[in-house]
Amino acid sequence: MAEYEYEYDQEYMGQEDEWEREGLLDPAWERQQRKTFTAWCNSHLRKAGTQIEEIAEDFRNGLKLMLLLEVISGERLPKPDRGKLRFHQIANVNKALDFIASKGVKLVSIGAEEIVDGNTKMTLGMIWTIILRFAIQDISVEESSSKEGLLLWCQRKTAPYKNVNVQNFHTSWKDGLAFCALIHRHRPELIPNYHELRKDDPIGNLNLAFEIAEKYLDIPKMLDAEDIVNTARPDEKAIMTYVSCYYHAFSGLQKAETAANRICKVLRVNQENERLMEEYERLASDLLEWIRKTIPWLENRTRDNTLPGTQHKLEEFRDYRRKHKPPKLEDKSKLEIIFNTLQTKLRLSNRPAYMPSEGKMVADIANAWKKLEFAEKGFEEWLLAELRRLERLDHLARKFKHKSDIHEEWTEGKEVMLQDTDFKNCNLYELKALRKKHEAFESDLAAHQDRVEQIAAIAQELNNLEYNDADAVNERCQRICDQWDRLGALTQKRRNALDEAEKILERVDQYHLEFAKRAAPFNNWMDGAKEDLVDMFIVHTMDEIQGLIDAHEAFKMTLPEADKEFNAIMMCITEVQRIVQQLDLKGVTINPYTNITGEELKQKWQDVNNLVPQRDSVLQQEMVRQQNHERLRRQFAQKANSVGPWIEKQAEAIATIGMQMQGTLEDALLKLKNMEAQIMAYKPNMDELETYNQAIQESLVFENKHTQYTMETLRVGWEQLLTSIARTINEVENQILTREAKGIPEEKLQEFRASFSHFDKDGSGRLEPNEFKSCLISIGYNIQDGDKGDAEFAHILGVVDPNGSGYVTFQAFLDFMTRETTDSDTAEQVMQSFKILAGDKPYITQEELRRELPPDQAEYCIARMTHYTGPDGIPGALDYISFATALYGESDL
Repeated sequence: MAEYEYEYDQEYMGQEDEWEREGLLDPAWERQQRKTFTAWCNSHLRKAGTQIEEIAEDFRNGLKLMLLLEVISGERLPKPDRGKLRFHQIANVNKALDFIASKGVKLVSIGAEEIVDGNTKMTLGMIWTIILRFAIQDISVEESSSKEGLLLWCQRKTAPYKNVNVQNFHTSWKDGLAFCALIHRHRPELIPNYHELRKDDPIGNLNLAFEIAEKYLDIPKMLDAEDIVNTARPDEKAIMTYVSCYYHAFSGLQKAETAANRICKVLRVNQENERLMEEYERLASDLLEWIRKTIPWLENRTRDNTLPGTQHKLEEFRDYRRKHKPPKLEDKSKLEIIFNTLQTKLRLSNRPAYMPSEGKMVADIANAWKKLEFAEKGFEEWLLAELRRLERLDHLARKFKHKSDIHEEWTEGKEVMLQDTDFKNCNLYELKALRKKHEAFESDLAAHQDRVEQIAAIAQELNNLEYNDADAVNERCQRICDQWDRLGALTQKRRNALDEAEKILERVDQYHLEFAKRAAPFNNWMDGAKEDLVDMFIVHTMDEIQGLIDAHEAFKMTLPEADKEFNAIMMCITEVQRIVQQLDLKGVTINPYTNITGEELKQKWQDVNNLVPQRDSVLQQEMVRQQNHERLRRQFAQKANSVGPWIEKQAEAIATIGMQMQGTLEDALLKLKNMEAQIMAYKPNMDELETYNQAIQESLVFENKHTQYTMETLRVGWEQLLTSIARTINEVENQILTREAKGIPEEKLQEFRASFSHFDKDGSGRLEPNEFKSCLISIGYNIQDGDKGDAEFAHILGVVDPNGSGYVTFQAFLDFMTRETTDSDTAEQVMQSFKILAGDKPYITQEELRRELPPDQAEYCIARMTHYTGPDGIPGALDYISFATALYGESDL
């Protein structure tokens, strides 16, 4: 038979090749093989509801041969050809032979034509090849396999029996005691009188063993006692085939316990994974709901147009930053840790990657968090801008009122004056005086043009800044502008009337005229000076207040010249009074050219001199306030310039430990834990900075040239540092879990880390797809160019990045590099385990589950298994096949 042995059988069959080739022609051997192989085939074909009568004839069309292979392998073969012609039969046999070859069996000198032609020698050789592959090859005892393993098993089991000495699979079995000993060793109640069996009754012993095996062990009778006894050397293959049935029957007793243990382990892992999934979903839902409710609040730009209301909103925002957001940041970090731990456990237990519910991916949560931070930043900027706007509005409103009051005070009675027709009743000299007076008024009117324009500009700016009382401002501004237009028209009308008088320029009092000419601009200058001295201002820096102080000092430098001008103007009045007293004149004491009096000028000049020191005091107070602001800036900058580099240094240290760690993973984990403690101990520094920042904001300080750091950047850096240390600790813990689960040496981990770090150019702890591809090529993966190579790399990328995040973490890289080393359970193994518990039935009952499994896991299976719907089911039957498939495939577990 050596000419159709398969490659795994050469080691133990080679020594007897020559003898067996001669023996193959022995009719007794052929008869034994035909009977044994036929019975063995029927023991499997009966599971499919059929059998064979003549082994060489019934396999000729290939149909039952393909059915036999499907039954013993549990796999589906290609659809057979149903035609009855010879080429149909050859095609079916070839499909069967191809399937046998796909299982690692090297067929020699066996072709489909010989099987179709009914060649008994080739047919028996093919069946023996099938028996070796599916019944004997997988037998393993103490590192011995196949024939040696089966022989060693027989020797171990019959060792306690002194009258049995198994040395081979032919003569050692002729007396039948070896068969009886195997049955008695495993089922002593079936042969209670074994000690009474005699060596000189081989036929009785053989028939006893054959009948008990068929009746109680479901092993069909494959041999005839007379053939074995009457043959000098029974056929070894027939004996091996029959004995292998004993091995599989008795080894099944141990499989039930092993199957139950396997199912318990798988269910415990699945229960823990479900708990993590539920916790992830709950945390994700809560966090996303909080973000969904918070963002509209942050995006609300409703104004109440009051400083107290806006400051209250800023205080609410600070409470959100200090009290409400930190716990949610911890939840976000916890979510990432749960997700990474769950994915690691799923990979280690050969489960598919966990895909959260729609909208609850880690990337979805990260995007929602980014939207929250964007809304948060925009809300803070809006609040601060609103404060500045309201402060500016308050300043402009007071300035508008002040200038309007001054203007309206000046214009009071001007319209009545311009409409007066007193010049019709004046003499020539009075008429000339009225004209001069009117010219002085026109000069005064032109001087007030700038003030009206300033009032209009302030009103326009209040409108642009959306002042809440803009209607009243607009109404007052319009009233002033309308009045100004009327004054202009009335002035022009009165001038025309005076021009018509021909004798108004006859006499001019030079002193009155000079007084009027010099007093009007000087009066305007004093009005402007008083307005400037009481003008309200808003500054934000020491340079700005210093500029105001410098301008005020420059103004004070002009006071001596102004004093000279004031004395010169007052001299005109003095001269008039002197002439009046000297000449005793009547009606000339009143200056006909202006309404400005010496007392008015004297009072205004005194007011200007009194306002100068008051202005000095106000400016110095503002300088002190700005110096305090500068102190706050420097205080914040000093602390920020210390905290900022510290955070950056810690972040670099965490990245270095994560990707370039020295020593063991436990050493790195200890370092990271210590760093985490140091970071949490550093939290008071951030709190101190928040206090400084609050003081700065409350003082309305908006710029700081002493530092490049803002509170926003420091907060972001601090939050990223907390997230980074938590994520890195979780990654190292997962690496330890992976190392322990897969037994990876520390040196191998260092080698993987070195390869990963070499291509992680930016030190982010992640590889982009092109970096990951270069890394694989560098360590020996042969990824071809072109579409085939791209498809191969896409498949690898789908394994290491099942969620499509667009990058490969070191943990995923490590899992990929070590994927071959884990002894993982498969769906097929779990399915076979359930099949053993069910007694080879395609379904299982609740009673069987409760008998074989612990109570909690039995109830777990009962609650999740669907009812079996097959035609051979019984009431209450459960479908363990779909349950096992769901454990390792797409499911809603």
